[in-house]
Amino acid sequence: MRQDRQADRQNNRLLRAVIEIAFIIFLFYSNLLMGEYTVSRGNGKTFAIALNDIVTGKNLAIAVVSALIGYVAFEYLRKRC
Repeated sequence: MRQDRQADRQNNRLLRAVIEIAFIIFLFYSNLLMGEYTVSRGNGKTFAIALNDIVTGKNLAIAVVSALIGYVAFEYLRKRC
């Protein structure tokens, strides 16, 4: 029974980490998308073109690294406070 509790806690921690990292990545991409529309090349920019501009390997790498840094920082603050 005790091992089940420990496994559940580890699964919950992992799930929380994945959700928080995914949320930070979502916020990063939504910010990029909003920027594409405010600094766009004209009024005729479509959603597909904006997505094509922001979904790149470099942006994904930046998003993942930023999300990991953000997750580590928030976990540190949670444990400290």
